[in-house]
Amino acid sequence: MNKYYYDLHIHSCLSPCADDDNTPNNIAGMATLCGLNIVALTDHNTCKNCPAFFEAAKRYGIIPVAGMELTTAEDIHVICLFENLSDAMAFDEEIDKRRIKIENRTDIFGNQFILDGEDNIIGEDKYLLSNATTVSLEEVPQLAESFGGIAYPAHIDRQANGVIEVLGTFPETPYFSIVEINRKEKVEEYIKKYSLEDKMVIISSDAHYLENMRDKENYFELDDEPYSSALVRHNLFEYLKTR
Repeated sequence: MNKYYYDLHIHSCLSPCADDDNTPNNIAGMATLCGLNIVALTDHNTCKNCPAFFEAAKRYGIIPVAGMELTTAEDIHVICLFENLSDAMAFDEEIDKRRIKIENRTDIFGNQFILDGEDNIIGEDKYLLSNATTVSLEEVPQLAESFGGIAYPAHIDRQANGVIEVLGTFPETPYFSIVEINRKEKVEEYIKKYSLEDKMVIISSDAHYLENMRDKENYFELDDEPYSSALVRHNLFEYLKTR
């Protein structure tokens, strides 16, 4: 068993609210400087930069996780993570059908660049990615699971798009065994206030700018013998799914 330092919530330049410098290679490079081992790319309602991130992560020795920050019909943010890139891309296709497609105003919301593994722009999503989908909160856990993934509420300690802020409390249904908290100093407060003692807490940065990425602090202890990136990622998901 070894410690693997993680950040499971980072946005690339495909998210309109993220900086254009948040390219797959820049994220992987900054993750290395921060001492991180496992990094999930979680753009708003899309996984389309995950293939490029997998290429970049390999180059920098980072273990990549394909993900998405899904915005539910209630305007709640939920992290969806997938062990296999192919499953993430299939999930991406499904969510694309459930998006409310309003043309993006780049002068207001920002660019939505799709990149290749060398950070070249190969496309741009012309519809705004950050608005709500038609997927309800109730649907999310089962929908993610049907594509081999896991789902849990993002930044429950924040007002904007946090499940507690939107609903007024932490819901009993659908059941989530994991929650994300953005600020470590809020963990104890939220566990006590909302009776979350049975939840696993993941602390991630939600970085939209390279300078928002955090130095290594939070980690999983995972078996990695015989070592491979795929094995560590598999054991991470086995651990998360047993919570």
